[in-house]
Amino acid sequence: MPENKKKPNPVDMHVGSRVRLRRTMLGMSQEKLGESLGITFQQIQKYEKGANRVGASRLQRIAEVLSVPVAYFFDGLSGTGEAQSGLSEAGGGEYVADFMSSNEGLQLSRAFARIADPRVRRRLIELVRALGDRDDPEPPTR
Repeated sequence: MPENKKKPNPVDMHVGSRVRLRRTMLGMSQEKLGESLGITFQQIQKYEKGANRVGASRLQRIAEVLSVPVAYFFDGLSGTGEAQSGLSEAGGGEYVADFMSSNEGLQLSRAFARIADPRVRRRLIELVRALGDRDDPEPPTR
């Protein structure tokens, strides 16, 4: 008999990935977030994977703990629950969340957030784009 595994709802997956993104940006562990909410880190894992749906009151409390408005968790979704353009590539949203959860992504985002001058931030973005668009087939040397 085939196993009947229900696929997570795309909206629940998106909300969970935004919880994970914000939590990692703050350098907060799943355990610490769970403690703040009075639940286990396993429950946080299930929320972040979209396996369990986050209720409205719990989402409000998560927003308070992570210091963001509730709407933050829905950024990037259209009215149909689909990701809006910009992350429309296959796996695009997962790639961003994975990068932002990596050590390099966290270091980069934290350092970038400390740059007060918007002109410097724009120039830095231009530099990163230029480096990413290079047609150099050689890997960078150290």
